[in-house]
Amino acid sequence: MLKLLHRVSFRQLLLVAFLLIAAVLGAVSVRGLLTLERLIAQARAGAEQSMELTAQAQALADRNIGLERTARQYVVLDDPALHKRFEEELAAAETVLDRLTEQGLPARLADDWRLHMDSIREQMQGPRATALMREQTLSLAFRELADVTTAVAEQVRRANEKRNRELQQELEAGRLVLARQVLAAIAVSVLLAFAFGLWLARPLKDLERAIVGLGENRMDEPIEIRGPTDVREVGRRLDWLRLRLAELDADKARFLRHISHELKTPLAALREGVALLEDEVAGKLTDNQREIAHILRHNTGVLQRQIEDLLRFNAAAFEARRLQRRRTDLRALLRQLVDEQKLQWQAKHLRVEITGEPLHAEVDPDKLGTAVGNLLSNAIRFSPPGGTIRFSVTRSAGLACIDIVDEGPGVSPADRARVFEPFYRGERQPEGAARGTGVGLSIVQEYVAAHGGRVELLPNAPGAHFRIELPHAA
Repeated sequence: MLKLLHRVSFRQLLLVAFLLIAAVLGAVSVRGLLTLERLIAQARAGAEQSMELTAQAQALADRNIGLERTARQYVVLDDPALHKRFEEELAAAETVLDRLTEQGLPARLADDWRLHMDSIREQMQGPRATALMREQTLSLAFRELADVTTAVAEQVRRANEKRNRELQQELEAGRLVLARQVLAAIAVSVLLAFAFGLWLARPLKDLERAIVGLGENRMDEPIEIRGPTDVREVGRRLDWLRLRLAELDADKARFLRHISHELKTPLAALREGVALLEDEVAGKLTDNQREIAHILRHNTGVLQRQIEDLLRFNAAAFEARRLQRRRTDLRALLRQLVDEQKLQWQAKHLRVEITGEPLHAEVDPDKLGTAVGNLLSNAIRFSPPGGTIRFSVTRSAGLACIDIVDEGPGVSPADRARVFEPFYRGERQPEGAARGTGVGLSIVQEYVAAHGGRVELLPNAPGAHFRIELPHAA
C-alpha cells in the first residue's frame, strides 16, 4: 500500500482523498435517503391499513343496524322479500367480517359474531304465534350482537394503536441508525482528512525545511523528501540546487583567494619598491622625485585597504548565512562592545551611555557584535570631541530594538537612500580623517538581514540615528 502511495503524485493523492471523503458522505446520504423512503412507505401503508380497518369496523356496525331493522320488519310482516333482503345484508356483513379476519381480527370474535347471528336466524324462523316474544328475543339478541360488534371495533382500535406504536418504534430505530451512520461517516471523513492531511503535509514540511536550510547556507545537509512522486522530484531538484550552490560558493571562495594572492603579491612588491626609493637605496632623490614616491606610497596603501575591504565585505556576505543563534543578553553584548572600543572613544573624550530594559534575543552574538561594533566605530569617528554616544535597548511589537545616536554631522539628505550600499561614501566626512571605504554599513545590513531583522537610518538633528530591529525577542 505504501509503495502504491509513493508511486502516485500529489494531485492524484489529493483527488483520491476528496473522492474517498465524498464517497463516504455520499454513501451515508444515499443510505439515509433509502431509509427515509422506507419509513415513509411504512407510515403510509400503516395509515392506509388503519383507515381501512376502521372503515370495515364502521361498515360492520352499519350492517348490524340494517340487519336488526330488516329482521324486526320480517318478524312483524313475515314478508319473503324482507327475508331475502336480510340474507343479502347478512352476506354483505359476512364479507366485511372476512376482510377484518384477513387483516388480523381474532377468529374468536368472528366466530362469536357468527354464533349470535345464527341464533338470530333461528329466532326469525320461529312460530307466528310467538311473534311478540320473538321480537323481544331478537331485540335482546341484537343487543348482544352489538356488544360483539363493539368488541370488534375495540379490537380494531387496539390493533391500530399497536401498529402506530410499532411504526413509531420503527421510526425511532431508523432515526438512531441514521444518526449513528451520520456520526460514523463524519468520524471516518475526519479521520481520512486527518490521515491524508498528515500524509500530504509531511513532505511539504520537509520541503520548507530544505528551503530554509538552503537559505541558511546549510549546504552539507543532503535533501531527501519522502512522499508523492512529484514532491520527491522537487526534492531531487532542490538537492541538485544545493550541490550547485555549494559548488558556486566554493568557486567564489577560490576566486577570492586567487584574486587576493594575485593582487597582493605585485602590490607588496610595488610598496617595497616605493619604500626603497624613499630610503634612497638607488640613489639620492630630488624633491620632485620624493613627492612622486610619497604619492605612490599613499596610493598603494589606499589600494591595499580597498582590496582588504573588498575581501572583508565578501567574507562578511558569505559568513552572514552561517548563523549560530543562542539566547543573548543584548545589554551585556552592548557593554562588551563599548568596552572593546574604550580606548578609541576615550581618546576623543567621548561619553557612551547605555539605557533600556534587560532584553534577550535568539541571535548570533559574534555577527551581531560585528554589526553593532561597526555602528559604534562610525559614531566614534564622526562624533566631535567631548560628544556623547547613546545606546538604548527596547522592545516593540515582539521585536528587539537597538538604537545608537551620535552628535556628529549626520547623513546628508542626498546620501540617506544609498548609505547602506557597498563602497558608497557620503558627502559628510569628519575633519582631518581619511575617507572610509564604504563597506562598514553594508556589513551591518548583511548581518542584520541574516537575522531576519532590518537596520534603518532615522531622522535626527544633529547627528545620526541608526536603529536595528531583531525578531525572536524574549
